[in-house]
Amino acid sequence: MDRRARARELAAEYLAKGDPKGWFEQLYREAAAGKSTIPWADRHANPNLVDFWKRNTIQANGKTALAIGCGFGDDAEQLAAWGFKVTAFDISESAIRVCRQRFPGSRVKYTTADLFSSPPEWTRAFDFILESYTLQVLPPQLREPAICCIADFVRRGGHLLIITRARGEEDAPGLMPWPLIDRDLDKVKTCGLRELSFEDYFDLESPPVRRFRALYERCSQTV
Repeated sequence: MDRRARARELAAEYLAKGDPKGWFEQLYREAAAGKSTIPWADRHANPNLVDFWKRNTIQANGKTALAIGCGFGDDAEQLAAWGFKVTAFDISESAIRVCRQRFPGSRVKYTTADLFSSPPEWTRAFDFILESYTLQVLPPQLREPAICCIADFVRRGGHLLIITRARGEEDAPGLMPWPLIDRDLDKVKTCGLRELSFEDYFDLESPPVRRFRALYERCSQTV
């Protein structure tokens, strides 16, 4: 059975009734009741994040980080282990509840928030932003505004790492999670960030999944 079947069903249902973000809480609530599974919850840090960290040097100690769409908190905990002071949020209250239950003594600040109406004090407030697999579960019409919201969390001299499913422009969009094309990420650069690296690769899943992994920086002289 396709472990993404229920998530896709809910995504289509909520999109049809004009609530493209409402299905996240519904899915996590069903998972808490043992009626569904969270297809992206692997209960360990994202290997694509860990692999990136092994090959890149970014100052973490004493710096702030924001984990977007944190799910069950594994990536947020990994960022904290590297030395960041981490804030992690998800639109699903049920997901945040699980984070607090899984990591009761965590240094991570877990909170429920909507990417599109986040606390104003988060604007240009973080040294490192992790966007992993959130853009790919948003319908195309929400991607550009989502990217602008994400970019606006990055302070001067700060970095944004995006990890997402990828496809070529000639490829069909497929099913949710909807892979991005490289032009989708061009929006990051129009929001005041410059691209430091861009990887187009196949990961080690079975079967392998094509992904983009891109690092951006807000230059210290930008406003």
